[in-house]
Amino acid sequence: MPLILETIVTTLSPTGEIHLVPFGLIQDGLDLILAPFRPSPTILNLDASPVFAASSPRDVRVIAGCVTGRRDWPVLPCDRIRGQRLADSYAHAEFEVVAVEDDPTRPRYRGRMVHQASHAPFLGYNRAQAAVLEAAILSTRLHMLEPEKILAEMRYLAIAISKTAGPREREAWDWIEDKVAAALGRDERILANPGAA
Repeated sequence: MPLILETIVTTLSPTGEIHLVPFGLIQDGLDLILAPFRPSPTILNLDASPVFAASSPRDVRVIAGCVTGRRDWPVLPCDRIRGQRLADSYAHAEFEVVAVEDDPTRPRYRGRMVHQASHAPFLGYNRAQAAVLEAAILSTRLHMLEPEKILAEMRYLAIAISKTAGPREREAWDWIEDKVAAALGRDERILANPGAA
C-alpha cells in the first residue's frame, strides 16, 4: 500500500475562486498523486489551472469543517504558483500537475512539488485529532457503508475524543457527529454515551 498524506488541498476556479477540501495525497516516488472522484470542483479547477497547494492544518476543525459544509477558512497567497494556501498550517507545499491519468470515475493528477515551507513548530500528536480525521473520512462514506459499521467506528473513535480532546477537537467532533446523526436519522449522541449506539 502506498503512503497517503492527509492534507488540505486548495485549487482555483477559472474565475479565481478558491476551493478548499481535505484530500489524501498518494506518494509515488518524489511525486504526490491527487485522485478526486467525479464529479468534483477540484477536477474542473485542475483542468483549468493545473496547480494545487497542500497544507497541514494546525486546527483539526478545518478538516471537520470542510466535510460538514464549513469551508470559509483563512488563506494566504502561494509563493510559486497562482493559488492560495491554508493560512494556519504547520507547513504547505505547492505543486504543478505534470501528468494526468484520465478515468471516468477517479482521474489521477500527478503533482510535482515546486515549493515547500514550514510555518509553525510541531510539538506532538493528539489522539483526538486522529479520531476527528478518521471520523471526517468516515462521514464522506456514509452512502457506501452500513449504519451498524458507521456507528461501531464512531463509538470506537469517541473513546479518543473523550480521553484526549481539547475544545477544538470537541467542536470538530460535534460537527461530524451531527452530520452522521442526520444521515442515519438519529437523535442520540455517541460521545455523550458511547455504549448506547
